[in-house]
Amino acid sequence: MTTWITICDTCKQEGWESGDMAQTDGEALATLIEATATGLQDVKTRRVSCLMGCKRACNVAIQGAGKLNYTLGEFEPTTDAASGIVAYAMAHAESDTGQVPYRDWPQAIKGHFVTRHPPLPQDE
Repeated sequence: MTTWITICDTCKQEGWESGDMAQTDGEALATLIEATATGLQDVKTRRVSCLMGCKRACNVAIQGAGKLNYTLGEFEPTTDAASGIVAYAMAHAESDTGQVPYRDWPQAIKGHFVTRHPPLPQDE
């Protein structure tokens, strides 16, 4: 089953305005995640403008139908962060419930969880 990585492309970390401002921190992270996830069958990416977690920029959501869904934040836009996010999404995709044992979490995502959402109820 497909797991989606939803990436906030408007995230700006503190001090962003002192850089070149060519792109937001969220755009930089999105580009890295998209490159890392290229070609994966069970992990897809999409960008959204604002996940409303501005104090914890950069933010992503890991989502799958009928599974636990997660919001993660406070990432630096680095290849290490992108690799950890994609590796976690792959484990999420392989899980029947969306729950991934802590021992299987990539180091790069530990300490970045913000929220966990239960699956939506099935329509009757």
